Parts: sequence; C-alpha cells; structure tokens
Amino acid sequence: MKNKHILPVLGLIAFTTFSCTNGGNASKTTGSDNTKKTATASPNMPQNHFEDAKDWFPAGSEPTSYDMGIEKGSGPDGKNAATIKSKTIGIKGFGTYMQQCLPEKYLDKRVKLTANIKSADVKSSAGLWFRVDGERSEMLSFDNMQDRPIKGTTDWKKYEIVLDVPKGAINLAYGVLLDGTGQVWFTNVSFEIVDKKTPITGGNIQKAGLPEPSNLSFDDNK
Repeated sequence: MKNKHILPVLGLIAFTTFSCTNGGNASKTTGSDNTKKTATASPNMPQNHFEDAKDWFPAGSEPTSYDMGIEKGSGPDGKNAATIKSKTIGIKGFGTYMQQCLPEKYLDKRVKLTANIKSADVKSSAGLWFRVDGERSEMLSFDNMQDRPIKGTTDWKKYEIVLDVPKGAINLAYGVLLDGTGQVWFTNVSFEIVDKKTPITGGNIQKAGLPEPSNLSFDDNK
C-alpha cells in the first residue's frame, strides 16, 4: 500500500463519535483540523445504490469514485456485509468506509481489531485500518496493513490489527480502505482487549523515531 495512506482521513470534520460496541449509543463530539492536507469525511456525503450502514460513513481521498454501503446477502452464509466498489477507472486515490468511537474502555490497554474481508479484482491494494488519535489530532498508534495488503481476488478471511491505546487517546478511528479499482466486502468487525505479550501490528507513532539524536554531523552513513 502506498505511503499516501499513512494518514488516511486524519482531519476531524464535525462528525459523530460512537461507543466502541456494536449498536452502542452515540455520543456526539465535534472537532476540526484543517492544517493537514488529508481527506475530508462527512456522514452527510451523498450515498449510492447500496444501503447506508448505520453509524458508518464514506471518506478517503476520492470517496466519490466508489459506491459504499451494505450489500445484502453478500456476506458469509448469506448474511449482510459492507462493501466498497470502484465506479470509475484510473482512480488515483482511495476510498474508505469508516467509523469512530470513544476510547475510554480501552485506555492504557492493547487492543485487537478484527474483521472478515473478501476482495475481487483489487488492482492496487486494500486493507483493514485502525488509528488512535490524541489531542490536536496527532496519531498515537496506527496500522493500515501497508506491509501486508490485500490484492486481487480473495475469499473470506479474518484480518487483524493490534495497537496500544495510550492514556492520552481521545478517539479511535477504523474501517476498510480500497486503493484504486476493484471491490471489497467486510463484516464481523470486533474489538478485543489482549495481553501486552501480543505483538502490535502497526506501531506507536511516538516511538517510531530514533531513540535518541543520531548522526548529527552526517558523518555516520555506514
């Protein structure tokens, strides 16, 4: 997956944040951050022929290039699944169907996000993604399967992301993204608190740099 996906839908654009439970009560919160050149997101974006999924909304760098919503009967065993389907050719960007929630029950814990995903004719890449936001919209933890993207046509498979949720987290954002053309379906999204021995799959952004200043005179290039 390309580096442009390192910051998917980072800006907080006046939308609703929910409790991280299936069918949980909504708690409205509003924020904005237009200082970064990132994709905007809005739950009021015009939809398509797929049925809207309650509490989910389309976003990304090219959301209007995709149909997103529920495709009834397309999931495992004939159950419903959400889908992202490209509707133009030569898309230079990505679309994501996503949700946000409050992090209180997961603060200072390691969390595993899982989802079942199926793909068809994905030319570039697709994947599950999970981001932990701090104050002022900085990322505390993030993974979008950039190092293990979904490509081509694949059957239903469970994918997972494991991230730490620091005490300073104020928001969790997550979903499935499709870069370029093709179609993906996803269902059975779930959160689970796991042991600290479980390896993280993305990274704690605050720990991603060098442990201390290094090569300050540019002489150590070995």
